[in-house]
Amino acid sequence: MNYERILLAHGAGVRETSEILQYVLLSKISDSMKRIEGGYGIDVLDDAATIPLPNGEHMIITVDSYIVNPIFFLGGNIGKLAVCGSINDVLMMGGKPLAILDSIVVEEGFPINDLNEIVDSMINIAREEGVAIIGGDFKVMPQKQLDKIVITTVGIGMSEKPIVDLNIKPGDKIIVTGTIGEHGASILALQHGIEVNSKDLCSDVQPLTRLMIPLLKRYGDYIHAAQDPTRGGLAMALNEWARKSGNIIVLDESKIPIRKTVQAYAEMLGIDPLSLASEGRALLGVSGEVADDILKFIRGLGFKDAEVIGEVHRAERYKGIVLLKTCVGSIRIVEVPSGELVPRIC
Repeated sequence: MNYERILLAHGAGVRETSEILQYVLLSKISDSMKRIEGGYGIDVLDDAATIPLPNGEHMIITVDSYIVNPIFFLGGNIGKLAVCGSINDVLMMGGKPLAILDSIVVEEGFPINDLNEIVDSMINIAREEGVAIIGGDFKVMPQKQLDKIVITTVGIGMSEKPIVDLNIKPGDKIIVTGTIGEHGASILALQHGIEVNSKDLCSDVQPLTRLMIPLLKRYGDYIHAAQDPTRGGLAMALNEWARKSGNIIVLDESKIPIRKTVQAYAEMLGIDPLSLASEGRALLGVSGEVADDILKFIRGLGFKDAEVIGEVHRAERYKGIVLLKTCVGSIRIVEVPSGELVPRIC
């Protein structure tokens, strides 16, 4: 750590986030404190933690704070984003979402109508997904001591067999369930004052229950890793998988589904689209022998843009890296994202 003060990059979900967590937290606590015996916690740094129960099931628990700017955007708002984010994190651990707690902190003078719209969107998503809102907190900060609103949500679910990303193995295929980077591109454009037409670019934020619950029921034993590629996008998620498992992941650029508008905005603003956040996509590591069947099943659920984009290989020499076969035939390393890619993306 060569920093004396916190930077925006430390909260961006990229390399600097991993460094600050290691420095201020992970290095200070023993392995026994990082999880409850028989469960998973910050020892694996996955989308959520698990608590084993006497009946053999696991309680899935996840927590996230949302500070997205702007708080209203094409496709949603901070409230919808918060509830969808917690639901999806439970799902990515192989759980069925059951309940949410929320904490809302607003700035003095915040418009009541805006707060109503945000809370209504949270309630609507929870109702549609059959998720109870069982508790929370509400506080107000003086003017200029908070930027509008911060929402923290805790997601709770149950799983018979949690999915842990470090279990990905050679021969597994990588599937992404839709076009990538749309949330990141839309927020980035708005932050730069670029007018965005909803027909051209819109956040992909959505709950993934209708995808993951039937998928887990039918193919749960063949799914070895799952993540919603939010902060840091595909690049961060896959580098984490490669590092945790010690394998090499090879991607085929021609198979990665990216809308032309996202590609154009990313190029204009100087961002690799592989590093842009998605808030309504799942990244899956599945057994290679059933990958085509799983892809067909996913498309049959309505996720028409889903693709097999890569494969996991055993590392003989260089472990824990992600390679990209480009459209022009070259191969490059997909670096771990670093710096202030898109501040306040979620």
